[in-house]
Amino acid sequence: MKPDPDKKRLKALRRGSLAEYRAALSLIVKGYRIVAFRYRTKLGEIDIIARKGNLIACVEVKARRSLEDSVFAVSDFAQRRIRAASDVWLSKQRDSARLSIRYDIISVTPWRWPIHLPDAF
Repeated sequence: MKPDPDKKRLKALRRGSLAEYRAALSLIVKGYRIVAFRYRTKLGEIDIIARKGNLIACVEVKARRSLEDSVFAVSDFAQRRIRAASDVWLSKQRDSARLSIRYDIISVTPWRWPIHLPDAF
């Protein structure tokens, strides 16, 4: 008997949400402040927007079996959508002229602390 597709989807959503919370916690431990979580626009979505001083990190979180799988899971198309969403977010910030923006990946693998790859794309 095959698993129910709805149950499989729900399990994947739960795993993704847990990975995002673990990634956010790892950023907080590193001194970042989470300013947006699952930021959505018509152009794209950013899993986490974190700030440290005048640096904005737009973070894509990937829960995969290995670091390599996480990195390769962020396609060129996904990168363009994240950049487009970050432009929308940045345009709404009063201090946008002072901010520098960076695009990171956080790989969340089983039984390990999340791995942060700054300036990944």
